[in-house]
Amino acid sequence: MKKTLTYIIILISFVINAQEKDAYLPKGNENFKEKNYVDAEANYRISQAKFKKKAIASYNLGTSIYKQNQPIEAKFQFEKAIKDAKTKPEKHQAFHNLGNSLMKEKEYSGAVEAYKNALRNNPTDEETRYNYALAKKMLKENPPKKDDNKKDKDKKKDKDKKDDKKDQDKDKKDDKKDKGDNKDKDKDKKDGKDKQDKDKGNGDQPQQPKPSGASKQRIDNLLDAVNNEEKKVQEKVNAQKVQAKPQKPEKDW
Repeated sequence: MKKTLTYIIILISFVINAQEKDAYLPKGNENFKEKNYVDAEANYRISQAKFKKKAIASYNLGTSIYKQNQPIEAKFQFEKAIKDAKTKPEKHQAFHNLGNSLMKEKEYSGAVEAYKNALRNNPTDEETRYNYALAKKMLKENPPKKDDNKKDKDKKKDKDKKDDKKDQDKDKKDDKKDKGDNKDKDKDKKDGKDKQDKDKGNGDQPQQPKPSGASKQRIDNLLDAVNNEEKKVQEKVNAQKVQAKPQKPEKDW
């Protein structure tokens, strides 16, 4: 990693001349030379806060963090440096150290891509080329493991789909059953209504006389009594007519 440190020193010396107003960056550089990476990190953070779009502060900050064996956090700083970099040398060094961080995390696939991008910005760098070949070798020997979680999620997803289909089929079956039950209910309801209407119609009809239960002899006696009464009335009427009729005077012989 000696050449990586050389890149840092070269970049720092360039920035010292270019950024006279940034007092924290030179302080960080002095701390870094003294291997006081904690103080270097603090000064680089202040410099980064004051000059948000300057790639050098993020690059040096990432390098000081990397030296403290925190490659994950260093990785984010190198990515920011790549984003803010304006020149190919800045991009080359940022991609190179990003590759170093990914190698330390055994993310060989990402490291291969980082070194490849570093070489695109500086194809003549031998250390980057060596690291690139090493990353490819490590990737071949340690292929990415299949995502068991993803497999489990896919299985769960398939199971959920099957369960959903079963539920949908059951719902359809229940709907058909409900429709059949409702149809029967409607039929029963209609039959009930028709029965009510029929009963109501029968109520409007005049009631037929019911037999009184009297014997035939009693009925005959009642009829005879009625006839006798009518006969008596008729005799009275006839008698009154006879009395009212004028009689002829007897002839005097």
